[in-house]
Amino acid sequence: MAATHFDILGIGNAIVDQLARVPESFLTRHDMRKGAMTLCDFETAQRLAESLPDPQETSGGSAANTCAVAASLGSRVAFLGKVATDRLGARFREDITRAGVHFPPLPYSGDGPVDEPTGRCVVAVTPDGQRTLNTFLGASTRFAPEDVSAELVAHSGVIYLEGYLFDPPPAQAAFRRAAALARQAGRKVALSLSDPFCVDRHRKGFRDFVRDSVDLLFANEAELCSLYEEEDFAVAAERARAEVAIAALTRSEAGSVILAGNRTTPVPAVPTRVVDTTGAGDAYAAGFLHAHMAGHDLEVCGRLGSLAASEVIAHLGARPDAGLPARAALLLA
Repeated sequence: MAATHFDILGIGNAIVDQLARVPESFLTRHDMRKGAMTLCDFETAQRLAESLPDPQETSGGSAANTCAVAASLGSRVAFLGKVATDRLGARFREDITRAGVHFPPLPYSGDGPVDEPTGRCVVAVTPDGQRTLNTFLGASTRFAPEDVSAELVAHSGVIYLEGYLFDPPPAQAAFRRAAALARQAGRKVALSLSDPFCVDRHRKGFRDFVRDSVDLLFANEAELCSLYEEEDFAVAAERARAEVAIAALTRSEAGSVILAGNRTTPVPAVPTRVVDTTGAGDAYAAGFLHAHMAGHDLEVCGRLGSLAASEVIAHLGARPDAGLPARAALLLA
């Protein structure tokens, strides 16, 4: 097998997070569904963003968040996604590159207009730490099979795919191309289900892709139960066990459970003060993948995932603070 240039190649929606703390009344005033991710048009996203008090702007999207956290831990990381040549596109590129992630430019393809704006996610964080998302996908939806770099796939240890991207047919075709290229190169394929909303919309497509192409599945309890249409988490987990080599399943304050063959590894959550739940699952995947690609056992992978998630939810935004790499190094020593 050829040597890798990157430990992780993330593929997902390239969007800018515009995030701020808000009172509960902000959600009511703007008819936002608490705790949910809602797709919206450009005008709605623009109006909501302009209403946010003192927002932070960072490169975002689930896989991009995972890539940035993994890079902070010392992984060699690349990311593929689409932005436009506008202010937010430049902001995304500047921020993710500064985070240590290789982000090659992608030309537009497909039938969409070339002037479609860069996607954005308006993140409203209420005092209880819950985040409510309104997302305009914009240019990110133009990701197509020809945007998957065979060279990058061949030179990356694991290809990490974001379920949020699994919506337009060209993106689904891009997933299948990435998985096929990974198989040819002897690389692993990881998938995050991202959100029950995504699974509900494309359950059959996800089921087929998980069964046929995925080595490592990341999902929370709601996503997993939606995927298999089961009310009982334990039953859904056993179905995942039968279909993938490794399933890393998160359960909020109950921690996570990792299934691999006949082995079941429970991992406790790391206690912390919850300020903002944005990016918790993304950070868990980053910690897990960082340890996994370094050859650590599954319990250590889960523990680093839990550590990364606990650090991210202890402050505003989906990026870790400067102390996480040192804490991670102690865990991995």
